Parts: sequence; C-alpha cells; structure tokens
Amino acid sequence: MGTPEAGRLGDVTRVLAGWQDDEVPVQLHPGDVGWFWRFGAERTARATRTWSRAGQLLAVGLLDGPDLLRLAFAPGTLRDGDLARQVAADASAPGRGALPAGQVYVEAPAEALVRDLLAEDGWRDGDLWTLLWRDLGAPVPDPGVHVEVIGPEQAHEWAEVVHASFEKSTFTGERWHAMAAGAPYADARCLLARDERGRAVAAVAVWSAGQGRLGLIEPMGVHRDHRGHGYGRAITFAAARALRDLGSSSVVVYTPSTNTGAVATYLSAGLRRVSERRDLYRAAP
Repeated sequence: MGTPEAGRLGDVTRVLAGWQDDEVPVQLHPGDVGWFWRFGAERTARATRTWSRAGQLLAVGLLDGPDLLRLAFAPGTLRDGDLARQVAADASAPGRGALPAGQVYVEAPAEALVRDLLAEDGWRDGDLWTLLWRDLGAPVPDPGVHVEVIGPEQAHEWAEVVHASFEKSTFTGERWHAMAAGAPYADARCLLARDERGRAVAAVAVWSAGQGRLGLIEPMGVHRDHRGHGYGRAITFAAARALRDLGSSSVVVYTPSTNTGAVATYLSAGLRRVSERRDLYRAAP
C-alpha cells in the first residue's frame, strides 16, 4: 500500500477514470476524489491509498472522512486473490494500515473479493446505500428553471447554497477554489439553479470520467429556504444534461438509503434504483 505525493495525484485520478465502466459495479469515481479536493491537494493525497503490482496500479482507496475507506479496483481484479488479501490486511491493521484505530468502515464494489475476506475476518454489515443510475444515450428533459454553469465569480453563491443544503456543512468559497484547482475538475462542472426572482436555490457538481464512461453527481443540494418547489428534480435534470454534453454514457449517484427525500428526488428526475448495498464495519476493540 502506498500514498501518492500531491504532485502525482492527478496521475492516479486519470487511471481511476479509465476504470469507470457501465458494465462493472459502481465504485470509487474520480469525482469522489475531486469533491474531496476541496480540502486541498496535500490533504487529498494523504487520504488516498494505492495498491500496485509490478509498477501497475491495481486499486485505489480514499479515506473519505476520518473512518470510511472507499475502494476501486482495476478491470479484471475484483476477484484477484493476492490483491484482495493485501487490501484486506491493510484495512484490518488498526492505526497502521489504510484506516485509523477504532470503529471504521469500508465501501467496496458488490462483487469484490475483499468484501468476502473482511466478512470472514469479523467485519459486519454497516450502513445501507442506494445506487441510482440513468442512461444518457437519449436526450434529457429541460430542467424548466434557469440553470447556469458557474465560474470563480459565482463561487461564493454556489458555496452558500451548498452550505445551506447540508447540515453541518463547512463548505466555503475558498474550498470551491481549492476543488476547482484539482486535476479532476478539468472534467467537471458546477451548476446553479435560480428561481424566477434570480435567487440561487439549488446547486450540483457533476464529474465526467471521460467520453463513453459513467459520470457522477456529487454533491446535489437545495437551499433549506427553497425546498418543496421541485428545484432538486430540476437541478438533477440539468446535471444529467451537462454530463451528456461532456460525453458521459450514464450518470450515477449514491446516497444513504435513510435519506428517503434524496432518493425520491433522483427517482423523480429519471434515475432508476440499480441496487442497494451495505458498507462493512469493524467495531472498535
């Protein structure tokens, strides 16, 4: 297991982008790393884990928060025994490997062998997540509200909406600029929806992994003062249209299954429920 230098993080995310495929289980996306980049390149590099063999990158993990490791694997390696054993060993070494000591979580693709190995080692089923997906081969309906792609001049407005959309959010304009400076943002867009009075009411970031690959929504939020008017559905339509314009084959989003409002919003915007899966957790000693 390794941790890339900040200057090499762009190389890691480009490889990760190449692993995204509509035919394989949804896994860590370069957009997830791009959204984390709001904390800066150095912190993002420290949160990234890599596993290689003979100089070839085979797995990438992101310590997304203090206790959750999210994983992605190179094509054809989901059931690679040697790789899975190494990732499982690193995840299970409290405070010395991929995760800190205490109760921690791992999110891995549904078919990954590492899930089986962690379960055999006493890891338990954790939180339930809903995966939603939409094919972008056909045109997407117009959102029906004014939506704009924002740049540095509107970063403070986008940040204000995101901050007002999520409880305990710490997002700021400065963090938008840090995120926009990251390598994954070259294939991303931030969108802002306005009501008929010109007020910023909803925000979304979309992340492309390249032509013909699935794109990601992360995050999507509606300002707490403007909920109940269909803005979440509208900005989700706008997100899908933006990803289609960027060449994405499909759009995916995953959200805690307990967030029934978000699930309902995505369903109303034409995404379909693909599956539910649980992360795994190791209880504190």
